[in-house]
Amino acid sequence: MGVNIAELVEPKETSLEAISGKIVAIDAYNTLYQFLSIIRQPDGTPLQDSTGRVTSHLSGLIYRTTNLMENGIRPVFVFDGKPSELKAEVIKARSERRAEARRKWEEAKVLYPEEAFKYAQASARIDATIVEDSKTLLTYLGIPCVQAKAEGEAQAAYMVQKGDAELVSSQDYDCLLFGAPIMVRNLSATRRKAKPDVVSFNELAEKYRITRGELVDIAILIGTDFNPGIKGIGVKRALKLIKKHHSIERLLAESEIEAIENYELVRDIFLHPDVNESYEIVWGTLDEKKVKEFLCEVHDFSEERVSKVLEKIEPQKTLCSQQKSIEQWL
Repeated sequence: MGVNIAELVEPKETSLEAISGKIVAIDAYNTLYQFLSIIRQPDGTPLQDSTGRVTSHLSGLIYRTTNLMENGIRPVFVFDGKPSELKAEVIKARSERRAEARRKWEEAKVLYPEEAFKYAQASARIDATIVEDSKTLLTYLGIPCVQAKAEGEAQAAYMVQKGDAELVSSQDYDCLLFGAPIMVRNLSATRRKAKPDVVSFNELAEKYRITRGELVDIAILIGTDFNPGIKGIGVKRALKLIKKHHSIERLLAESEIEAIENYELVRDIFLHPDVNESYEIVWGTLDEKKVKEFLCEVHDFSEERVSKVLEKIEPQKTLCSQQKSIEQWL
């Protein structure tokens, strides 16, 4: 879910054509959750093959990700590693919410079919098989996968900082806290649902005259995946407090707020995240035969539809001829 600073940001609408030629570090788990939540049958049942294995994520990867490639975008999928212990409570709460949503979904399918889909969406979960199958298909498509040590968004932000990618793709604003200079949202959404938009950290910082460290402190006050925040403090009040005091340390010393649990640890997670520095980004060649075997023979996809979408990809196009500077976004 990430930190809720939506009230502070002003996304600028963009298009796939405008992002053409760019290397985009995609938060894999965030994107897979989108596919698993949205790509479902009318009653909320996920797409499945003849053996009952969920295939909604594979459908998203083959049809929506190849659409990015067709538009000249070069995606790199970044997968989460081991979560921080500070995230344990959030993970537990999310698991409980998904279990409750699944219970309500099963009930709604019988009693309230018009509400079944929304509960089904909330019940989506990622397991090891979904991750493994996703990496397999991406590899066959020639798309690089990078394994993060911890948070995928932190790794993606680091890759942009190093110049190995140009934008971070995620629905969550956490990547800005992790240091992403530019992020794109709705990249894999259907065009009739939502258009892509970009958010620049520099524009955000200049508008409110805050630093990244101050933005992190604002997030800590309202709550992140690593801490619950302070009851009664929303993003606008948090902004006002940090602009006045400039840091949580001074806020604690100069205001009625007495304590904020683990704030130094949480701040360190965002400002000095644990990242994989030895990653490698190598685009492979589309292996049409293996893609068809994996999707059509193993998971019962339509060979005709898969063939049509693969025909649109130009696997031999080189990055060097397409790559543009990130400066135009800043």
